[in-house]
Amino acid sequence: MFMKNLQNLMTIAQAAEYIGVTPLTLRNWDKTGKLQAIRNPLNGYRIYDREELDKFLAQLQKERQNG
Repeated sequence: MFMKNLQNLMTIAQAAEYIGVTPLTLRNWDKTGKLQAIRNPLNGYRIYDREELDKFLAQLQKERQNG
């Protein structure tokens, strides 16, 4: 996967803090396909793109508003 801006990438801890959940929640969402992480090719750690997190949050908010 080609990354436009590496500064937009976050570790799982950073992403969890950014959206207000625990890292365990992010891991569970990744396992269930709700929010897919990018895997670091060197160490396999989960990383998240800030733009994707923003899209995900917007979708959650939309779903809550629509019931």
